[in-house]
Order: sequence, then structure tokens, then C-alpha cells
Amino acid sequence: MTQSTSFPAGVGGPPSGGPRKGGTGRLAGFVLAAAAATVGLMAGTFFAFAVSVMPALATVDDEKFVEVMNKINVSIENNQAFLLTFTGAFVFSGAAAIMHHRMGARAAARWIIAGLALYVVALAVTMGFNIPLNQQLAKAGLPGGTADLAAARADFEGPWDAYNVVRTIACTLALVCLGRAVSLRRAR
Repeated sequence: MTQSTSFPAGVGGPPSGGPRKGGTGRLAGFVLAAAAATVGLMAGTFFAFAVSVMPALATVDDEKFVEVMNKINVSIENNQAFLLTFTGAFVFSGAAAIMHHRMGARAAARWIIAGLALYVVALAVTMGFNIPLNQQLAKAGLPGGTADLAAARADFEGPWDAYNVVRTIACTLALVCLGRAVSLRRAR
């Protein structure tokens, strides 16, 4: 015999974050933590460029700027840890949103979806602006490339910095949203 229990508003019953379902709840919590960690690492990476790497490069001559920035870009492109973090933030956030929604943790799921949307903004800015600028600068640094490194730098530095700030803010706000989802889970 199945017993149905109805609770007055605000008394008993599942908390506002939604029901927790044993192992599924633990797995969803792990996936959400992984989403927050990877998004946080990406926000930190972009922030580090904004407050240390690019200001340091601003002090060097054009030839050194192009050389070092191209070396940084090659290092990032060939770095498996970066690639796993960059893509993991998207995958973990999407998976966490689906899991929390299916568990009935709708409030947490909404915050995760907001975080995912903000991370997608960071991905779009990276792929639509920062990477094409990196590719353009790489051509300038090749033997026989752009003879005017000052022009190549001028075309790159200002726009790249501005887009980096946009993706830094988007990632930071995504992390705040995921943090809110974590807090809703803990309140249950």
C-alpha cells in the first residue's frame, strides 16, 4: 500500500532545492563540484592573463611581444590539462544541469544553467575573437611573416585584452552561479 503525504506550505517535505536521490544525488554533487572547479580554473586562467601576463608583455618591444605571445599560445594549444579543463567546464556544467533537473532539484538546475550559459559566452568569445586574433598574430611571427610587427601587435593587443576581460567576467559570473547551486544543495 502506497501512502501519500501532503505537507502544508513550508512544513516538511522535500526542501526547495528538490529531492535528493541517494547515489544519484552524490554523483550529481560530484559533477557539480567538478563543474565549479573547472569553471573556476578557467576564470583564474583568464584573470591571470588580464592582471599579469598581458601587463608584463605590454612592457616589451614588438618583436619580443609577438614571439612570447605566440609561444604562450602554442603552449596552451598543446597542453592536455588546459584542454581538459576548457572542455570539462562545459561538459561538467551541462551534465550537472541535466542531473539536477532530473533529480527534481529545479532551483539548483536553474543556477547551473545560468552558469553554463555564461560559460558558453566565454567559449564563444574565445573561439570567435581570441583564437582568430592568436592565429593572425602567429602568421606575423612566422619567418617571412608580417614585416611590421608593430602593426601586428597593435591589431592584436587592444582587442585581445578587451575580449579577454569579457570572458574573464563571464567565467567569474558562471562560477558565482555554480556556487549558488552548490549552496542550494547544501541547504537541503
